[in-house]
Amino acid sequence: MTPISPRRGAEALIQSLQAAGVKRIFTLSGNHIMSLFDAAFGSGIELVHTRHEASAVHMADAWSRITGQVGIALVTGGPGHANAVSALYTAQMAEAPVVLLSGHAPNDQLGLGAFQEIRQAEMAGPVCKAAWTCAHADNVAADLASAIRLARSGRPGPVHLSLPTDVLEGMTAASVPAQGAFAPEPMPLDPGVAALLIEHLAQAERPMILVGPSCMTRAGRALTQALEKATGVPVIGMESPRGVGDASLGVFAQLLSRADCLVLVGKRLDFTLKFGTAFPAATQVHQVDPDVVEIERSRRALGDRLHATAQADADSALRALTQAARAVAGSAWLDEARAELAYRPAAWDSAASQMRGRLHPVQVLRPLQAVLDSHPESVLVCDGGEIGQWAMACLRAPHRVNNGVAGSIGAGLPYALAARCAQPDAPVVAVMGDGTVGFHIAEFDTAIRYGLPLLVVVGNDARWNAEHQIQLRDYGAERLIGCELLPTRYDLVAQAFGAHGECVTEAGSLLPAVHRALLSGMPACLNVMIEGVPAPQIRR
Repeated sequence: MTPISPRRGAEALIQSLQAAGVKRIFTLSGNHIMSLFDAAFGSGIELVHTRHEASAVHMADAWSRITGQVGIALVTGGPGHANAVSALYTAQMAEAPVVLLSGHAPNDQLGLGAFQEIRQAEMAGPVCKAAWTCAHADNVAADLASAIRLARSGRPGPVHLSLPTDVLEGMTAASVPAQGAFAPEPMPLDPGVAALLIEHLAQAERPMILVGPSCMTRAGRALTQALEKATGVPVIGMESPRGVGDASLGVFAQLLSRADCLVLVGKRLDFTLKFGTAFPAATQVHQVDPDVVEIERSRRALGDRLHATAQADADSALRALTQAARAVAGSAWLDEARAELAYRPAAWDSAASQMRGRLHPVQVLRPLQAVLDSHPESVLVCDGGEIGQWAMACLRAPHRVNNGVAGSIGAGLPYALAARCAQPDAPVVAVMGDGTVGFHIAEFDTAIRYGLPLLVVVGNDARWNAEHQIQLRDYGAERLIGCELLPTRYDLVAQAFGAHGECVTEAGSLLPAVHRALLSGMPACLNVMIEGVPAPQIRR
């Protein structure tokens, strides 16, 4: 700890962020945090100023998933904080290390009816690993270090810290934490347990390892691939609200139904696995998880079907299993699993819309693969109900950011902006529905102000198609209600903000429009009129 002369709590916070290696904060200004904006001058930390507080959290979320660093969002108190809270749930379910810093009514006015006084920590608590209010300027630096360390430790996730104005404006001589104070708490897997799990896998004929969302980053996928190579056991990541029906995993549901041994590494036994009914009752299950509550929940669901268990964070567990590994599964099973995961129906090769002036989702998406293949750090953002599932099934990229297990929509444009900040030289392609783009379309203003070129492809079927498909399936065509939207020209909306925009109604016009958008060097929106077909359900 380095002694420092007295300064405002706001300066202490900025200096602590510098010590943590933070280079960028996603924020929206407001009364309670003006002292922090002032303190950030000359700090070397960039403030990316958004149009909505939820966007700031979504950007911090995507930033953390792409860079592996903690994502910092900064918003004002009261309604600004309330706007940001909903976005924390998506980050929580994506297992993204995010810290939300919110201004707050002054401590010395609490209970007196202070300006925008609300119980912020209590509001954020259910969608965070922890949430609290800083008590004094002397606590600012240490509280920030605790928040960052906690966000990164165990199962990564969001943490909230409220910062009252008298804390930020008060004087403190507290030291700036050393770099080690921001590091995650280690939670390694015991080597003996790792060896035991490898032995269980070796005794099975069709073993499988399932990992959760925190392992679906590029760095996480490198760990899963190393383990798969070392063991010959399929290592499969799950991060979709469709669970075993995730179209990006081919015929995974059928594959899982044949597994005789499962090791869950940081993968919750939840609705995505049908609470344990997505695999046979005879399947032997083992679990490594940082949270004992998750292991206890699995025990309640599975009973004596759950065998070896251990507490460890997912990354450490994957490394320990790789170190303990030996080839335990025959190559035929691994080859079969890979083929099942990669399977896509041959009919997709000739998919075409039955409606004039509309494209089938496959016609929209497959041509985009060439863009994503053009750079080793390209980013694919998938957001929306049905169109998001089509994008996940049709496209691949070194970095993929989606709306995750939360199943919430609307974050796609903020995700894409953060992706462009994280990867300034690589293509960023965001596939969104016309419903989802409406949530934060004003962030095209942010893209223009910060000079962030990216390609937004809006699949426009003029309705909330996921809900439309549910109503059609469950209640019938005569009881469709509340799902209609206008065939809005989102390309013209983007143009109004200063972006490049085009409308596409024919398959042959798509690639030329993509090329013009990329050559523009601007944020670009292609409004593609599509047929509103259901999300893919892939079966052999």
